[in-house]
Parts: sequence; C-alpha cells; structure tokens
Amino acid sequence: MSSGDEASHAISKKSKKPQYSRFTQQELPACKPILTPGLVITTLISIGIIFVPIGLGSLSASEHVVEIIDRYDDACVPSNGDEEAAKSERLSFIQNAKTNKTCIRNLVVPKKMKHPIYVYYQLDNFYQNHRRYVKSRSDRQYRSPGFERETKTCDPESEIDDHKPIVPCGLVAWSLFNDTYGISIKNNPIPINKKDIAWQSDKNSKFGSNVYPKNFQKQDPVGGGKLNESLPLSEQEDLLVWMRTAALPNFRKLYGRIETDLEANLFYCHHYVYNYNTYSFDSKKQLVLSTTTWIGGKNDFLGKAYITVGGICLFLAIAFILTYVIKPRPLGDPAYLSWNLNSAERLK
Repeated sequence: MSSGDEASHAISKKSKKPQYSRFTQQELPACKPILTPGLVITTLISIGIIFVPIGLGSLSASEHVVEIIDRYDDACVPSNGDEEAAKSERLSFIQNAKTNKTCIRNLVVPKKMKHPIYVYYQLDNFYQNHRRYVKSRSDRQYRSPGFERETKTCDPESEIDDHKPIVPCGLVAWSLFNDTYGISIKNNPIPINKKDIAWQSDKNSKFGSNVYPKNFQKQDPVGGGKLNESLPLSEQEDLLVWMRTAALPNFRKLYGRIETDLEANLFYCHHYVYNYNTYSFDSKKQLVLSTTTWIGGKNDFLGKAYITVGGICLFLAIAFILTYVIKPRPLGDPAYLSWNLNSAERLK
C-alpha cells in the first residue's frame, strides 16, 4: 500500500461522519403542516368553540351539587380563655377516656338532596404524605397470614412488648380515624350505608380475606380506632379507605352513603362521637354531605379552566383575524422549505 493510500485510510478511519441513512438525516415521511394564518385561526376558533361549552356545562353541573360542610372539632369541645389555654383544655378533654364525647348539632339542608348522598370526613393539616408515615406499613403482611412477622418496615408500630407482631402493623393503620357519625330527623335515625365504600381492588388484592387483626391497639399510646378481630382485613372497609393515603394535607375520605333523600329546609340532627385527636397537631375535622352529578362532586376549577383556555383561544383568533385583515403579510414560497428540497440540493 502506497503512502498516499495509507494517509487516506487513516483519515477515513478517524472520521466521525455518520453513515448516511434516511433516519439519521431525518428524511423519513412526516406530517409537516405549514402554519398559515387560515390554519392557525381555524384551529384557535375550533378549540374555543369546543372548550367554552364544556366549561359552561361543567360549571352548571358543579352548581347543581348540594354540599353541606360542618366543622365540629372546635364546636363540640368546650373551651375557655385564650388560644393556648383552649388548646390545652381541648387536648386534655380528648385524651380523657372518661369524658362524654358525644356531640349533637342541628343542620339545615338548603336544597333537596337526592340520594345517594355521600358522607365524608375531612381533615386539614394532616400530612399522610409524609415519607416516614407512608413507608410505615407492610403490604405483604396485609395480603397473607404467612407474612405475619414481616414487620421491619412498620416501625415504630411493628410489635408489642412481648415481641408479638401487630396486624395490621405500621403508623398508617395505627392512626385509623375513629370518629362516628349519625343523622336523624324528629328522633328517627337515617341509616348510613358503609358497605362498598372501599376500592374493589383493595378488597380483592391488597388485603387478604384470611388475615385477621392481632394485637392491634393493645398497648399505649393508642393512635386511633380499633378493629374487629373476628373480621378479616378485606371486610373492614373503614380501614381500607384510611390506608389509601392522601397526597395533600387537606383531604376527604368516604365514610358512607345515605340511601334516602333529604328534604330542603328541614332540621337534621347530627350526632358526633369525636374520639380522634387532632388538637395536638392543629388539625381540623369536618363532616361533609354531598350529592354528585356527571362531573362528580362540587368542583368549579375544571369548568373555569376550560372557559379560560377557550376564551384565550377565541381572543387570539380575533386578534389574528384583525391583524391579517388590517396588516396582511405575503406568504413565502413553500418550495424553499427544507423538506421540499431534493437530497442533492441539501447535500450541497
């Protein structure tokens, strides 16, 4: 091999130029629309025409939801004096097992509430999304009795003093919400259906039908509610609802359903048994009664978002139309666009 051939071979060997292909050169067939004024204006008008009615319909559906919210954590506990003294008094009251924690409040239904009426409890300033709290659980233990002693991830609520495992273990289960609600009218109780309030996937897959509570809430400090040791975890739906942790510090969880209509302008007697301690971390407890529509519960955000986006699109479409009419610009020749040139011209 001559010296010239060796030099050219060395140069070609060092070259980093990729091998030609339609993929590397982005020459594959593709949709490349030209954004002409007509296309842009038509697209913006179409989005506006679609989004604004959807937003108005969503707002209308949200307005038809009847919702009653009653905060009872401050109203049901007696307090005197300044804020610090009131907090200390409420904390002592809720921690005293001998005090009567039943509270009765009268609420008026502003509009007729058609069944099903969903009953929620709402907690504010409760961080179920805290990393240590979320990780303090054992999903394998909840699914199968064979993993009863798998409690390493459940600290500090993994075992009782004699090293027997707690089932279900972990801080999430330990802090189970245990306030109870009752509703009546003229001393006639209105039943609250607590069946089928949990996700079906949780009942079938996450919690075993042969796993029963053991040693739960058997030692101090007691966190929240107790469980029926004769029922498997998959049938204790209050627990299943609570175990699906919330992403935000203010959240609602389903307590049950009322299967009868509540008539308007009548006084309904609400019975609260408030066992759950929220005073030590400045949380709030609220009872929520709500109907639903095709959009779900009361939520104005989705409707306002659709109307805002649709309105902006219509405004931009009008602005572009005026600009195009008052001060038009000639369009360039699309033949000079890169994807309309042939390969030979692009390689020059």
